[in-house]
Amino acid sequence: MTGDERAAAQLGRSGLRVSRLVLGTMNLGRVLDERDSFRILDLAVDLGVTFIDTANSYGTADHKGLTEEIIGRWFDARPGVRDRVVLATKVFAPVSPGLPGDGGYSALAIRREADASLRRLRTDHIDLYQFHHIDRATSWPEVWQAVDVLVDRGKIVYTGSSNFAGWNIAEAQTVRERHGRLGLVSEQAFYNLVRREAEREVLPAAQRFGLGVIAWSPLQDGLLAGGPDGVRRLAGRAAERRPEVAAGLERFERFSAEAGHPPAELALAWLLHRPGVHGPVIGPRTPEQLESAVRALTLRLDDDQLDELDRIFPPAGEAPEYYAW
Repeated sequence: MTGDERAAAQLGRSGLRVSRLVLGTMNLGRVLDERDSFRILDLAVDLGVTFIDTANSYGTADHKGLTEEIIGRWFDARPGVRDRVVLATKVFAPVSPGLPGDGGYSALAIRREADASLRRLRTDHIDLYQFHHIDRATSWPEVWQAVDVLVDRGKIVYTGSSNFAGWNIAEAQTVRERHGRLGLVSEQAFYNLVRREAEREVLPAAQRFGLGVIAWSPLQDGLLAGGPDGVRRLAGRAAERRPEVAAGLERFERFSAEAGHPPAELALAWLLHRPGVHGPVIGPRTPEQLESAVRALTLRLDDDQLDELDRIFPPAGEAPEYYAW
């Protein structure tokens, strides 16, 4: 694989070529103020991380949508930058409680939330519109009908999913393919060295239907980030999870030291070697974290190294073999 192929690749079976690192923006407005958010966005584009992922609900508890607003103001402040990035956002969570059809994927909700995201993002189109979760109350024919309207009006270009089960992907694509339309081109899944359950059914389904997999939480809330003081890996949810995987983490950090690569870069590089995985969603809070993530693109892991990582954090096993003979 060439350096260019590691830095950018086609997203699933679409013709869209995007950076393999995806800039996650959940921290913008929630952890980082607007000035520092602009700083991260500027550096990402300068480093070639031009695939930007957000969601209609990102922001603070009392200001959902703030993250999209910050990105919109960044576009306004940087003439021409919108054309340099591939912009992805998500729909599902209710953003305006009390309005009819708020939340989920009714045709009304999809139309309203797409228009609201476009206003906040200060752009005329969304490159990748992602279904953030499953809506069990809405049928796929209704969802795809709403998508067709948005595509025909030039408001969205591609669609993707997030947090879907394998059978959800199969159902959505089967309905879509009956009408000869493209359907989903990506699935954003919870996937990392510690949590490999997506290998059971989500990754096989994504590969079967031509979706590029985007891995969120690639460092498992910082557990795989390492660091001499352990601050990142012992904060929040990571602290709750650490006792379950303590032995594996110790082996992983020894392995990373022997390989001469920081743990976070090694964990990201592992994802970039996984079949069917387009790349990880990174959520840097500092320029240094962003620069470290970009270095993962240059790491080449040989078969022996990949086998050792499988021994440290065993594969989940593909269905149905993992539960049947």
